[in-house]
Amino acid sequence: MLTSIANNLVKFPLKRLKPRPDQSGTTAAVLVILHGDIDNPQVVLTQRALHLKSHGGEVAFPGGMWDKSDSDLLQTALREAYEEVGLEAHSVEPVATLPIASPKRRDVHVTPYVAIAKERLNLISDPSEIAAIFDAPLRLFMDITQYQYFDMKIESSDSGAVIRFPFIQYESYRIWGFTLKVITDMLNDTLGAEIALDYPTFEQVDELRKREK
Repeated sequence: MLTSIANNLVKFPLKRLKPRPDQSGTTAAVLVILHGDIDNPQVVLTQRALHLKSHGGEVAFPGGMWDKSDSDLLQTALREAYEEVGLEAHSVEPVATLPIASPKRRDVHVTPYVAIAKERLNLISDPSEIAAIFDAPLRLFMDITQYQYFDMKIESSDSGAVIRFPFIQYESYRIWGFTLKVITDMLNDTLGAEIALDYPTFEQVDELRKREK
């Protein structure tokens, strides 16, 4: 499984991108770290610390915002992964740059980099940023019966208007949003997984917000 993913990631060549000057404050990069048995690979995920104002308690990839000291966005992802979970850059081989995407906010641009572990990982979380580190098996995401949906209330909604998001439950963790979409898109593109999930578009969210005004 891991070999097939790696072979098919050639369609997403590794690129050392840099943000445009006008986007430097809204650009981030994350690391999709794959490791373990080639027939049953795992992806490294984190649960963000509960006290964080931005996405507190949510499941995410190691990574974070661009810093002007970074040589490129791959360096951003590696630096943030080291700060958050103690990942040593020499322990992984970056192999692909997945398409830039935005999470819930359309003004944030995130570049996911796929990296494959070259050795056994020894990760330790920074409690000021990360509540937990865990591995999720990629086979979990291949099982379409595992997917569910939940409703999230529109920000500042008085009428109770909600938007609907797909998610997958793994142990005590709810994996959804940007993180889930990056994983499923990667599996669709590399393994032909045919995972079809219904995500709200920015236009749909904007329309609901307009109705609340």
